[in-house]
Order: sequence, then structure tokens, then C-alpha cells
Amino acid sequence: MNRILRKIGMVSLGCPKNTVDSELVLGTLASKGYNITADAGGAEVIVVNTCGFIDSAKEESIDTILEMAEYKRKGSCQKLIVMGCLSQRYKDELLKEIPEVDYIVGTGDFKSVVKIIESDNGIEKVLVREPAFDYNEDTPRMLTTPRYTAYVKIAEGCSNRCSFCIIPKIRGPFKSRPADSIVREVEILSGHGVKEVNLISQDTTMYGVDLGIKNGLAGLLKRLVRIDGIKWIRLLYCYPAFLKDELINVIRDEEKICKYIDLPLQHSDDKILSKMMRQERGDKIRDLVNKIRKAIPDVAIRTVFIVGFPGEADTHFGHLVNFIKEMRFEHLGIFTYSPEEGTTAAEMSDQIPDEVKIERRDIIMKLQQKISSENNKRFVGMMRDVLVEDSVFDNEFLIKGRMQTQAPDIDGIVYIEEGDARVGDILPVKITRTMEYDFIGRAVNR
Repeated sequence: MNRILRKIGMVSLGCPKNTVDSELVLGTLASKGYNITADAGGAEVIVVNTCGFIDSAKEESIDTILEMAEYKRKGSCQKLIVMGCLSQRYKDELLKEIPEVDYIVGTGDFKSVVKIIESDNGIEKVLVREPAFDYNEDTPRMLTTPRYTAYVKIAEGCSNRCSFCIIPKIRGPFKSRPADSIVREVEILSGHGVKEVNLISQDTTMYGVDLGIKNGLAGLLKRLVRIDGIKWIRLLYCYPAFLKDELINVIRDEEKICKYIDLPLQHSDDKILSKMMRQERGDKIRDLVNKIRKAIPDVAIRTVFIVGFPGEADTHFGHLVNFIKEMRFEHLGIFTYSPEEGTTAAEMSDQIPDEVKIERRDIIMKLQQKISSENNKRFVGMMRDVLVEDSVFDNEFLIKGRMQTQAPDIDGIVYIEEGDARVGDILPVKITRTMEYDFIGRAVNR
């Protein structure tokens, strides 16, 4: 069969870091003349990029693999390739339990996908090696995000040893990309019309530490803000241990850097933080949050917490509730603890019943809903720049978009009642009303 006529379908699951991996696979295939299709029924090769972080993600990955496997029976699919985190963790189980899967590819070598597609035989079914994957600016990439926004992975892997997390075993130790490569990639993206760049890694604030670079992320940001065409630069996954004064000052001083910090804290009680094998403690976290807010008055802080961690007593949970009431985070996510095979926490004897986890999650989400609603009201009457994401939303609102303080897909949005704009425009909006998580405003002339 003529290779250039082969149709490739891709399903990408999980976090933005997985999204980047999928875009690199798609870009490499497209550069070789393959046709990329969103029609799974018409795809001759289907690639599923899986997530294996927590139970719900693993279940979604398995369900998706089974769904795609059906197209070998009722569609055009001749090869089903499963790659990513689930493959790295459960390569043997996947082949045994889902015989429709033809090839298993780990997190360390996306180029194996191309080799598999190009070969009719002679390729081993399991291509899972030690995770060591990185990429550079010359790697072809096909964006799956809207044309005005992109994720840029500045490092791979993680060298933290949080007791609940399997990522270091899946992705390997933390490895920063060279700054020149990152800068050049962002220049290329800007040339293609990208205005918003979201910097990601498993521990973004650790950037450069493994290279012996002091204040590596701050230095990188100072170079990125000089790139023409880029309007917003956002930091995601900023672990608190390396969030130092130099970085805070750069975020404060540089107009292009979003006044938004994604700060995964996990808990506030010292005993639970110790069992989680986190580096920080409650008082230090409080001091850091207060320092950030003092330095950057308009900052929005997003965080995530885990409830139901082994040994979390009512007093520990109560400490977390009071901490959230005190800190009043702009954005907050909550996970119920999931015991992950191969982690220290999964072997702890004092596991918490699921019903208790769910009850605690619901308590915090109800609390955060109230906090968010109250926080948002202070924006009424203010002017804010909004990045337009949809120009024909429904009969009531013609435009919707996001402020600097709202990251793609995870935070609230701004509905614009009046005005005219194209997708990808950044326009001034006067906030007129607020909701629990969203805003309503009116576009105005500068």
C-alpha cells in the first residue's frame, strides 16, 4: 500500500505534557506525508496516547483503547498502537488483556511510532525502554490546540519523590531542555501565529537546577519575553520548593508574563506533608503565598490538594479546610487520594475509606465555590484584557474568552455580551457581572 495514502488517527489523553508528545508524533508523521484524520472509522492506523497517573485516568485510557479496538472489526484500522504512561507501566498486561493491541510504545521513544507505521513486519511488539525522551525545536510538531495558544515543555521527568506519585518511574529523572532550544521553539510558534505560550514540565520551577544554572526559569523568561508576537507567557506546575524571589520579581515586572501561578501544594498539615514526602511545610507554604501576593497584588494562584491521604484524620482535614479559608485561592482543584501501585503511599496501612474521601472532597469543593464567587465580585467594574476563544458561542453571548488569570481548559471563562472580535484577538473588556467561576463583560474601545 502506498505509504502517503495511509490515514493516521490519534487519541491523546491526560495532561498537557501528553498533548505535546502527541503533537510531536503527529508532526513527524505529517512531515513524512501521512494523512492525519479525526475520523477513527476511516483511520488505517490508530494511536492512543495514554495516561496512567491515577485510577480514573487509567480507566479512561483502557476504555478508549477498547473503543478504538472496535475499529479493527468495523472500521479501516489495521494497526492499533498504544503509547504513553499506561504503556510504560503495564506493557505486559495490555498485550495480554487487549489482544487487539498490535504495538506498545513507552514514554521514552516516540520515533518508534513512525518505525511501526512504516514497517509491515519485523518490529517487536513491545517498545518500552528506560524513559529518556526529550525533543528540540527541529522536531516537527502539529498543534492540536487552537492556533493562538500552545504548550511548551521545558523539561521532562521528575526527581521529586512524593510518596503518592508514580511519575518519576514513568517519566524518569528531571531533565531540563537547553534554553536555546526552548527560545527557538517559541520563536517558531510565534511565527505560526501563537500568542499565548504555556510553559510546562513536571516541576517547572526546577528548570535549570540539573544543569547547574541558578535561577534558570527566571533567566529563561527574560529571554522569552523579548520574542515578538508572543503576548502571554504562563507558568504551570510551579512546585513551591524552587519558587524564589528572583522568579517572583520577574513575574511581577514583565508585562508579558501572566500574573498567574499554578502552585500544587497537596496539603497544609505538617504530618500529612511529611508522609507525602513533600519538601515544604504548612508555615512555609503560608509565607510563600503571602509573599507572592504582596509582590504581585493582582496575581491569581491556582493550587490542588489531595484529601483522604493515608492517615488523614479529622484534625488534619480540619487544618486543610481552615488553611483554604485563610488563603482564599483564586482557583483550586481537589483530588481524592488514589493508591498507585509501586508508590510508598500505596503500601501504608492507614488507608482512608472511599466514602470519607468523597465526603471530604465535596466539603472543600463547596467551600471553594463560595470563596471563588466572593473573590470574583471584586472584578466588577474593572477592565481586563481577554483572549478571544470563540466568536459565536450561543444566542445570548457572542464571544467568550479568558483573562491572563485563567489558564486554558482548567479555569473559568469570560462571556462577552457586546463587541466584535475574531478568535485569537486580545481585547479590553469591562467586567459587568460575575458568577461562581466565570465572568460576564462588555468589550470596549481602548
